[in-house]
Amino acid sequence: MLELDGSIWFRSGAQTWGGKNRIDLLAQIDATGSITAAARAVGMSYKGAWDAIDAMNNLAGEPLVIRAAGGKGGGGTRLTDRARSLIATFRAMEAEHRKFMENLTRAGVTASGDIDLMRRFMLKTSARNKLLGTVIQIRAGAVNDEIVLRIAGGLTITATITRESTQELGLATGKEAIALVKASSVIVGAPGPGLRLSERNQLPGKITALRPGAVNSEILIGLEGGVTLAAIVTNESAQDLALDVGADAVAIFKASSVILGVLD
Repeated sequence: MLELDGSIWFRSGAQTWGGKNRIDLLAQIDATGSITAAARAVGMSYKGAWDAIDAMNNLAGEPLVIRAAGGKGGGGTRLTDRARSLIATFRAMEAEHRKFMENLTRAGVTASGDIDLMRRFMLKTSARNKLLGTVIQIRAGAVNDEIVLRIAGGLTITATITRESTQELGLATGKEAIALVKASSVIVGAPGPGLRLSERNQLPGKITALRPGAVNSEILIGLEGGVTLAAIVTNESAQDLALDVGADAVAIFKASSVILGVLD
């Protein structure tokens, strides 16, 4: 008899929030107040832990983890009530899921040939930025439609997609959707009176992290409502713009660079 096993995963549209590891990360942050200690406890890298937190914050539509600025004694990190509720819900679901899998095994249910098929259904995306929003406007065109989403913090994102895609996704005012934007599609601008660009999406924020590489740097921009956007710029550009943690910045990207997914 085939023994069944499984785990609980939180998903939002095409994007996986994560499962036990990410919930354990949140629980360790609550226990230690430290990203470094929490990441070590669950076997994640420091960068991997922050990437997971940014993804969960963005997709929740509200902050789950609040970061505090470092000082003489170092910065602290705390969970919101929403995050604690999420942990409690996951633990309860995990216990029920364990009972469910045990019952299936006792009943002799088999899964031969089905596992690989189900895994193919669960497609993932390489887009670095995944933002949960609500459709507030659809501007219909002859070929393409403009879809306006409101995300956390009251900010809006505009996407240009084909009319056919609008219909296939069932997009309508009030429907939730996820906006996917590659980090390489995001331009970082320094705000000022002379900044005039044609791109539809220009989201102001502050730089929360700067991760230099051999050629390029990853820039994280914190927006209103706890949303974080990642951008990839050359090291030369980062130096020319004097980009640094705490500096004001504008995340800029074309409407055509936004891919939309629905939460069905």
